[in-house]
Amino acid sequence: MVAVRSLLQNAFMKLILSRKGFDSSAGGCPSPVFPDGSFYTLPIPDSRSRITYGDIRHEGLNVGKLVADLTGDRRGGARKAHLDPDLIADAYPRETGWRPCLGQTGAAQGHLRKQQVGEGDLFLFFGLFRDVEKQGRCWQFVKQARPFHGLWGWLQIGEVYRIDELSDSDLQWARYHPHFHGQPDGGNTLYVASDALQLGGRSTGLPGAGVFGGLEDRLRLTAPDAASTTQWRLPRCFYPDSADTAMSFHGNLARWSRDGDDCTLRSASRGQEFVLDTIEYPGVVSWLREIL
Repeated sequence: MVAVRSLLQNAFMKLILSRKGFDSSAGGCPSPVFPDGSFYTLPIPDSRSRITYGDIRHEGLNVGKLVADLTGDRRGGARKAHLDPDLIADAYPRETGWRPCLGQTGAAQGHLRKQQVGEGDLFLFFGLFRDVEKQGRCWQFVKQARPFHGLWGWLQIGEVYRIDELSDSDLQWARYHPHFHGQPDGGNTLYVASDALQLGGRSTGLPGAGVFGGLEDRLRLTAPDAASTTQWRLPRCFYPDSADTAMSFHGNLARWSRDGDDCTLRSASRGQEFVLDTIEYPGVVSWLREIL
């Protein structure tokens, strides 16, 4: 039986729905969806970071100007940004050897450790978004547009490092990262992307980390007619068999209901990392193949 489970662990992995980017509490507003359907996930503020919003570029846009427009903060471009997860190579000047990565610490990292998240497991990032439009030279939110939660990127774990245990010569390419510039913390962890994404033990032909091109309906978590952004619609394969195997933070089965081929979830408003073991929910791997 142990051998069978070991084989399953090689074929399946843990999926982490990971909340990242601006929202009402971190940054003060949603991230923008542009008129052409593309989007950008705004990194949250971080006074200890060495990166300003004005240092970051996205498709020719100065992210500092974008932050200033959408928040109404004229000094937005000079404020420090927590560029994490860092998935886009040309967003910021890179050292040789750079790889996409994610840092985590504190209670969120403690939860990932408790859930035994490690190499081969998959972060699927979600955030809060809202449509924007250009008014003159400035970006603004479309008044009638409602915010929603959407999936925006992924990172499959290739390597895991405890940052405080690294020597000064280790991972020189990562020294810009904000998790190298906080207070000493034994739990401070860097997750580095794998070279290629594998699902169910098979190659997908995709890189180990990346960002979706747009937020199509298949990537929207908030149900179409929901009164709240936290009212999600998910494929039926997420519906929990029991409280013990449900996605973490969502073991209260009263949060869930069946809805035809889908299910609805009153998602937790707190918590960053929602972990699901796909050994228990193999249909989720099939769903991942459809959206990635």
